[in-house]
Amino acid sequence: MTAQRTYGGISADERRAQRRAALLDAALELIGDQGLSKLTVSGLCARAGLNERYYYESFTGRDAVLTAVVDRIAEELAIAIIEALRAAPDDSRAKAHAAIEAGIHVLTDDPRKAKVALIAGQATPELRARTTETVRVFIRLVAAEGIGFYGVTGRAPDPAIDFRATYLVGGLVQTLTGWLQGDLPLSREELIDHTTDIFVLLGEDLAARLG
Repeated sequence: MTAQRTYGGISADERRAQRRAALLDAALELIGDQGLSKLTVSGLCARAGLNERYYYESFTGRDAVLTAVVDRIAEELAIAIIEALRAAPDDSRAKAHAAIEAGIHVLTDDPRKAKVALIAGQATPELRARTTETVRVFIRLVAAEGIGFYGVTGRAPDPAIDFRATYLVGGLVQTLTGWLQGDLPLSREELIDHTTDIFVLLGEDLAARLG
């Protein structure tokens, strides 16, 4: 039975996960380099070096591929931000700068990730809804980190917290989009520094108001 489940020391589930990852890597390359129109079953499998039957092993259609690509980028982004927050000194600017720097690096070290997230996330009404929910996840992360850092727990939630977190995350998404399109003549370091300034300013101001 073991021989049927493993091949070369790799289980069937592991091989399936590897094939799925290869298809997602290929989708990132295709959309990032050639555009959404090139994302076909044959093109994706050819880029991944896999037989087309393996496509249907993991995905039911193009929307499923796009959703998985966007979700994987969002997961990578969340992990990078959380790890940066944990490693940063216990200082508001240091934590904000570390988190923002980590997030922006994920999306710009390989510019295709930001491009794909923006293109794929708006491809259909379902994907737009998924993108909206993903943004809400990061809004909740910003709000929770702010509440924890500034010690405003143990009281009724203040709508101002969610408002500012929404404003910050939404503003960053729009700013990053404009920067990637060349509309903002800033270096990446300047973008990170300016964004950090805004996060710290609004966070400390709100903490003073609620303190």
